[in-house]
Amino acid sequence: GPTRKMPLTASAMDFFQLFVPDNVLKNMVVQTNMYAKKYQERFGSDEAWVDVTLAEMKAFLGYMISTSIHHCESVLSIWSSGFYSNKSIALIMTQSRFEKILKYFHIVAFRSSQTTHSLYKIQPFLDSLQNGFDSAFRPSQAQVLHEPLIDEDPVFIATCTERELRKRKKRKFSLWVRQCSSTGFICQIYVHLKEGSGADGLDALKNKPQLHSMVAKSLCQNASGKNYIIFTGPSITSLNLFEEFEKQGIYCCGLLSTRKSDCTGLPPSMLNNSATPQSRGQYRIRMKGNMSLICWYNKGHFRFLTNAYSPVQQGVIIKRKSGEIPCPLAVEAFAAHLSYICKYDDKYSKYFISHKPNKTWQQVFWFAISIAINNAYILYKMSEAYHVTRYSRAQFGERLVKELLGLEDTSPTH
Repeated sequence: GPTRKMPLTASAMDFFQLFVPDNVLKNMVVQTNMYAKKYQERFGSDEAWVDVTLAEMKAFLGYMISTSIHHCESVLSIWSSGFYSNKSIALIMTQSRFEKILKYFHIVAFRSSQTTHSLYKIQPFLDSLQNGFDSAFRPSQAQVLHEPLIDEDPVFIATCTERELRKRKKRKFSLWVRQCSSTGFICQIYVHLKEGSGADGLDALKNKPQLHSMVAKSLCQNASGKNYIIFTGPSITSLNLFEEFEKQGIYCCGLLSTRKSDCTGLPPSMLNNSATPQSRGQYRIRMKGNMSLICWYNKGHFRFLTNAYSPVQQGVIIKRKSGEIPCPLAVEAFAAHLSYICKYDDKYSKYFISHKPNKTWQQVFWFAISIAINNAYILYKMSEAYHVTRYSRAQFGERLVKELLGLEDTSPTH
């Protein structure tokens, strides 16, 4: 849970600034003004530009965050006369001023000579955000490594044509997270570029299991010695990775797939389906030290690799139609924790900022801001302030937008 007690009067802005404090926003102001000056020195003076202020930067973020609540295709719809127009917040800043800030917006204006990392323009922000996640929240023992649903607004996907879908530019990065499976709080973010000739590019890693193993190690670099139980999907699950984690005091439970997983070192007899028909709930087990490979049958064969649960401990899967199905405890735990993350995706993935910039670092930035707001709401729900106001996720987002725009007093209404 939260590491610090927030006051009853804490606002949405107070929770958001646990991760994006004023000093980070002030840095955005400085870097944006520096970039605007550099740009104009190179391409000619821009008479319409005036240096951005902290209040304007907060309003700029507020406009962008408003697209996570009202899913318009363009943030500029706020100033239009159409369905997505919003006259109540459009008066804070003119559209032309917003577009100027958007044009010059930067987190790192200059590239240093030592920088080789492709995400140098956003890395300081990601580091600051990670420090905020680490200091504000203490995760439960059970955690999940996965890719969150961040692709598109589900309403747009349901209504657009195949041609429109093809026209959408594919993301040039993959975003992975380590997430507390008891609360949904995202503890760590890892961004991996899909293009690039350097060691950090996906082109350098044609071997998918090798890539996913590297992602898992990066996400768990701060988890050593804490006795965490990490749940993984088929792309990450492998015997070599789990054995390496066990040496660091990290325990694992993963779903195994003969198609997607690295099955090196596993007995072939457990990877082949038996010819004799099996009844639901039956399972076979092979062990090596603390590691167990479980093959469980339920309308198909499911394989699990774990060193976190004893294979002889019994569990049960409860189905609405078929009732209780016996299984090892590891299978029950995996199903329970993964289903929670599915519920999180269903509840929070629709609140990602829908602005789609062309630049990769800006795409990563808006996804990271969206995750920070979701985390802020989770902390709000676990605080005493929630018992005073009881905002839904949408209301919390609207409140944050108004506070960033300076439209409301930051103290909650009673």
